[in-house]
Amino acid sequence: MPQADIGLIGLAVMGQNLALNMDDHNFSVAVYNRTKSTTENFINGPARGTGIVSAGSLQALAADLKRPRKVILMVRAGQAVDQVLDDLLPHLDPGDIILDGGNSHFGDSNRRSRELEEKGIRFIGCGISGGEEGARLGPSIMPGGDKSAWPQVQPILQSIAAKVDDEPCCQWIGPQGSGHYVKMVHNGIEYGDMQLISEAYHLMRAGLQMTTAEIKEVFEEWNSGVLDSYLIEITAKILGVAAEDGSPLLDKILDAAGQKGTGKWTGISALELGIPLTLIGEAVFSRCLSSLKAERQRAAKAYPLPQGKFEGNRDSMVKAVHDALYASKIISYAQGYMLLREAAAEYGWKLEYGDIALIWRGGCIIRSRFLNNIKQAFERDPGLENLLLDGFFIAEIRRSEPGWRVAARLGLELGLPLPAFTSALAFFDGYRSCRLPANLLQAQRDFFGAHTYERVDRPRGEFFHTDWSGSSSPAISSTYNA
Repeated sequence: MPQADIGLIGLAVMGQNLALNMDDHNFSVAVYNRTKSTTENFINGPARGTGIVSAGSLQALAADLKRPRKVILMVRAGQAVDQVLDDLLPHLDPGDIILDGGNSHFGDSNRRSRELEEKGIRFIGCGISGGEEGARLGPSIMPGGDKSAWPQVQPILQSIAAKVDDEPCCQWIGPQGSGHYVKMVHNGIEYGDMQLISEAYHLMRAGLQMTTAEIKEVFEEWNSGVLDSYLIEITAKILGVAAEDGSPLLDKILDAAGQKGTGKWTGISALELGIPLTLIGEAVFSRCLSSLKAERQRAAKAYPLPQGKFEGNRDSMVKAVHDALYASKIISYAQGYMLLREAAAEYGWKLEYGDIALIWRGGCIIRSRFLNNIKQAFERDPGLENLLLDGFFIAEIRRSEPGWRVAARLGLELGLPLPAFTSALAFFDGYRSCRLPANLLQAQRDFFGAHTYERVDRPRGEFFHTDWSGSSSPAISSTYNA
């Protein structure tokens, strides 16, 4: 007789920890891994003494599950997911539920949702954030797909999720691949947060000539205020770790960053939807630039940095760096929510933006006090057009703007790259401008391509063309918005 509440396929570290988490919460779990030795090592190691059972095949796994069957996939995104689905489907019945807990692209989840629906299988694309520790102790979980499956999996997912104020960091997101889309945007914001923190560190280390120990104290102080977050907390800890010779380990780490692609996906989606996700885009490109280590070393010899150095009040400048980090963080989240709103309109999703902030408050990498302010903003106005138009954030940006500009100016004067700080500032200045030089862009486009333009003294939707060169050309290009 079937005994297991849920099956789990894929026993890398995330899968193992998630299985142990479910067992901790009194759900019976059957596990399967393609490499049998991995399953044996898990059952005889970390899972020893638990109620977790192993299955020798996908057929055996399916046979051991209570109906309707619930199976969560924790395998590498891409072709591996499709292969597991192909192998698993012959052993499932209509009404059974598959959850993809990997880092799948939302487009793949859209496709799988449609394909599995045709076969009578209920699919949930389930974004999971928090890394190995989160999977074991309580992650942030973002499920989306076939909502009829939600009552069946809700008790499991909300039990194992992180909790903040006794609320689970797991709420239903929406249809199709919306769960993985929200997870993708989460990862893009994560890229932005990490880049912003790195720029703040760089300003203090290279600009203000502060020691690692001094910067550690600054981050510890910041973690007790409005910047309180997991990433600020671990940054302070990183700054306190010494290498074998007693010097800061951070100073010995090669400045060439890696990436797995989710930040890039966020940028690509923003370009496709026409959303100015400038800060996250710069964060991705900064990692790309950092990888050109040898080339940068040659360029450093050709282009020495300016000879100036900071000679002002260091405490005041540290405060300015704090304000620049905080204001830029607000911009990053505002842009992320702009992208979520546009994606919801494009794909026909109804997203609960306050719930998304709630989900991100615990368990995930970007968890922070700041997310409470976002949740409250959408509680005040569920139809809020942009976070930058909420009263709280208006006041915070106004308070932080002077220091933000001071910190950006210091970086420019000393030749220290601050792509995230400055792109956020440029976006802010553009967003709050009643008039931008795009009128000239439109005139140029009309000049060389007859793309037409609108006029401020005529109703929107009326398009005009001017014979700028006097050639009397009748050609008019079709208009489009981008």
